[in-house]
This record gives sequence, C-alpha cells and structure tokens, in this order.
Amino acid sequence: MGINLVFGEIGKALLKLLADTTGSNKFMTYYYTLTAMRHLFCLLLICITTLVNAQPISTLFEKTGGTASPAYAEIISWWKTMDDKYTEIKMLTMGPTDAQQPLHLILVTADRDFNLENQRKKNKRIILINNGIHPGEPDGIDASMLLVRDIVSGKAVLPDNIVLAIIPVYNIGGHLNRSSFYRVDQQGPTLKGSRGNSQNLDLNRDFIKCDSKEARSFAEIFHLCDPDVFIDNHVSNGADYQHVMTLIASQHSKLGGVMGEFMNQTFEPGIYKLMAEKGYDLIPYVNAFGDTPETGWPEFLEGPRYSSGYATLWHSFAFVPETHMLKPYKQRVEATYQLMWSFINFTTRYSEQIKTIRQRSKQQALSQTSFPISWSLDRSRFSERTFKGYEAGRKPSDVSGLPRLYYNREKPFEKSIKFYNYYIPKTNITKPIAYILPQGWWKVIDLLKINKVQYTLLKADTSIEVEVYKIDDYKTSPRPFETHHLNSDVKINSSKQFISFRKGDLYIPLNQHANRFLIEVLEPQADDSYFAWNFFDGILGQKEGYSSYVFEETAQAYLSQHPELKTKLEQKRQQDSTFSKNGAAQLNFVFQNSPYAEPGFMRYPVYRVIQ
Repeated sequence: MGINLVFGEIGKALLKLLADTTGSNKFMTYYYTLTAMRHLFCLLLICITTLVNAQPISTLFEKTGGTASPAYAEIISWWKTMDDKYTEIKMLTMGPTDAQQPLHLILVTADRDFNLENQRKKNKRIILINNGIHPGEPDGIDASMLLVRDIVSGKAVLPDNIVLAIIPVYNIGGHLNRSSFYRVDQQGPTLKGSRGNSQNLDLNRDFIKCDSKEARSFAEIFHLCDPDVFIDNHVSNGADYQHVMTLIASQHSKLGGVMGEFMNQTFEPGIYKLMAEKGYDLIPYVNAFGDTPETGWPEFLEGPRYSSGYATLWHSFAFVPETHMLKPYKQRVEATYQLMWSFINFTTRYSEQIKTIRQRSKQQALSQTSFPISWSLDRSRFSERTFKGYEAGRKPSDVSGLPRLYYNREKPFEKSIKFYNYYIPKTNITKPIAYILPQGWWKVIDLLKINKVQYTLLKADTSIEVEVYKIDDYKTSPRPFETHHLNSDVKINSSKQFISFRKGDLYIPLNQHANRFLIEVLEPQADDSYFAWNFFDGILGQKEGYSSYVFEETAQAYLSQHPELKTKLEQKRQQDSTFSKNGAAQLNFVFQNSPYAEPGFMRYPVYRVIQ
C-alpha cells in the first residue's frame, strides 16, 4: 500500500507539470522534470528499502504453519541475515565440530555491546541456550529464531539486564543427516535430524569425556559465557500424558548449598508459576519407576556427562526442557518459546539474587573441605505434584498377539503423585591441598586445559610425600557405551608414600573455582570421573611379569628372608580353600607382595597432596 501510494503521487505531479507547460518553456520543463524524476526515483528506492526492512524476517516454521524446520544451511543463512540487518545481534564463529563446520554463537543485547566481560561488569545476567544437541528434537532451534526475531523487530522487549547467548545448532553432523523416518514416534516436524553426530556419538553424554570436537568447543563457549542460567532444549520420549512441556532442573540436593536452596524454593517454582500464567501446566521430566507414572517417580539425577550436570559443576543454574513427543510440532515450539521467555522474565526479576548466590557458591567451593561424588535416592522424602495423564492398559498386540501397553486418550485423569526429589550423598571426598598429575597423561591434561583449570609445572625432579590410591576392585561394563566400557563400583585403599616426580609434572591446587569439577573428574570413585571413562585404564594391565619356573626359587628365597610374608601366605591358605589349591595364585601372591611387583600396576596415577 505504501509503495503504491508513492507511485500514484509521483504520476499525478508529473502530469500536472506537463499540462501547465507551453511554448519555449517546454525544453526547460523537460529538463527539470527529468531532474525531479531522478530525485523522486531515489526517494522511491529509499521508501521501498525502508518498507522492506521494516518487515520482520519470517521463518520456515511460520511459512509452513508450524510443520517444518529448516535445514542447517538455511538456519545459518537466516542468522547471518539477522546479523546483517539488526545491530542488536552478533553472530560469532566459534570452535570446530566433527562435521568439519564451526559452531556458531549468537549474542543478543539491548546495548549492542558484545564483549561478555564488559557485560558482566555492567551487572548483566547471561543466559546460554543450547539447541539441536539431538537434531531430531529441533524445537529449540525454531523457538530461538522466533524469540530473537520478535525481540529485534520490536514485537517483544529484551530486558536491559539480560544478555542472550544462543548456540543455533550444536550437533551439526546429526542435523545434516535428516530423514522423515528418524524419531518414528514423534509428531513432527516433517524432517528430523539424527541423534548421533558425525562420529555417531550422543553428544549429551560427552561433556566430561569430550570424545567429540563439539564438546571441546562447547567448553570454550561455556567458559566464555560463564552463564548464570543454562538451557538445553530437548524433546521427551516415554509415557503418554497431557502435558506439553516437562522440565529437568539441576537436582537441588546435588546442586547443594545456597544454589540448591534457591533452586528448590524459588527458581523452579517461579518457572512453574510463570508458565501457568501462560496456560502451560509444567511437570517434572517423567522418569517413572514402571510403565505408568501414577505411582510417582524420582527426579532425574543428571551427572556431569550431561549438559546440565556439567553446568552445575561451574555454579550455573541449569535446565533441560523436554517437550512431549506426541504433541504437534507447532504446539511444542510455542511451548518452548514461552518457556524461554519465562526464564528471561524470572532472571531479570531475580537478577541480583542470582548474581549474589552464584558468587557465594563459587566462594564456598574455595573453602569447602568435603565434596559428595555419588548419590542415592531418599525414598522417605517427596513433594506432591499434579499429574495429568491418560489411563494405561493392556490389549492384544496386532503384531504379536501378546499383551501390549497402550494409553487411552479417551480416559484422561488428573492425580496428585509423589515426586521423589531428594538425594543423599553416598560417597564424600575430603578435598586435598592439590593433585599431582604426571605429564604423560596428556589426554587428561588436554581436558583440564579446555576447562580452564589452573595448574603449575614442577620446576625440578623431586620426591614428595602424597596420598596414593590403589585400585582394589572395580566393575567394567561388558558392552560399549559411547565408545567406552565404563568402570564403576570402584574400591580403593590409600596410603602415604614418597613418590618421585619429574620436572614438568602438573601441580593442581584446590584453591580455584574449578574445585568441584576437579573433584568430580579426578577422584576415581566419582560416577563420571576420568577413571570411570577409561582415561587411566593403562594402569589396569600388568606390564611386568615373571616366568614361574624361574621365580619359584626367587620366591622361596624371599619368603625365607621375610617370615612375616610367609605368615600372611599361610593365613590366606587357611582362609581361602580355593587359593590353597592353586599354586599359581600362591606364587603370584608372593610376587605382588614383594619389591619385584610392578609399582604402577593398579596404582592410580593422580596423587593427592594432603596435610
């Protein structure tokens, strides 16, 4: 309408000018007319450009009525256009991925200052949003596009004290591998990416072990942002129910201290209230004990292998939204959009409390002397939640003829269920003064570096008295999990010993903000420690041995010279009848209890400096 109006007014002016012109004035009139037309044409171009730029940039999601999500190249092209058009947006190219394409980070600020250190000095709260870790679950990808477009086009207002940092697509390789057949149970979009990345890794199990380039680049982004609030958008599988959105919050017992208290009493309830005001009944992620959730369920305990568990180690409030797979894609994206606004609104309102609580938590980690590293569910404590489900039943399968589970949507119900959201520390670790890590374990050292761990190098060869762990027993998974065979149920004994260290070995003090991270990854009994993820498996294989027919004489001589060991051998024979009948086992017992034994076998190579 605006462009047509401009054209009409120009035409009327020119006709009137020519009609009023006669005789010798005609030539000059044509000249002035052409000049005027040139100026009017330039004005017209300006009007057209202004009108075009005033139009918000739509998304494929909107163009298809909420049924489709764009391909990776379209997403990045869209964000580049937004970056070019709006000064409140900055698109950064970050580290590499296994797909050989870089991660991107979108920054959105009202004051157009994209230096995050400056923003922290200005007392801004930073919200980091991760999308597409499972590209078959692209709800956050589209919701983030709508969110930012509405902010910069003036439809919505980003509070002055909030900075948004958004990873548009995290699992690029999985997103490039799209099909209509992935996530067969999920209702849309039309094309969905693969859960596995370019190495077929599940990136939401990779934040500690960092087998992917994505995880290493994420660590760089995370520490650059040091987010006050972290959100990782997902879609849930599992039981059928009425709720569109479920939510995993940082488990408050594990989060601990002032952060855990604020999460349980204020943050999580605040998000539930804000979403209720928008017409959404949130429910915790449905982690049911059995097929049906009516009997209640425990809160999901996210270890640091997961994104939210990793964020917890660095004193960030972390959440994993999980929309319900059986809800239409449009409905799921709209719920994700509203949830992100709820996080923005809550964070701007409680900005000072969040800042103060995070500072106190970081300070507490410096002085804290004991850290829990494993947990057990407290079944004696729970909260009541209103669950809106569907009655479940059994009926004959059309495939097998045998009974199968089904949910009857014609029989919805609303029940109060028990939500078990308290955990008890199972294993506590006393913090050492420092860890010493020999320089040969370079894979571990690389992971410490990308997580900004502070350490110094020993300046000379030296002998230091340290606490030494010996691995007495452990279990390892018989089948691979994400390219590893996880070690668990680790039993250790400890002793004080003088160990010879070399110039260049790492001295890692426990007086830094990485304290909690260091305890979780370097203590072998922690569920997601580097020992659990096989980084130290080299010590589990004996490298030095003996020829039994030769060592028989050596062992006999050693026992005659050390009667105390002979006594121990005799005691073990009496206590263990199987051992008493196994000559090879008895010979090995002598070897392992003699100076001939390999000192590094089963000796954990991370040493604790204690008082």
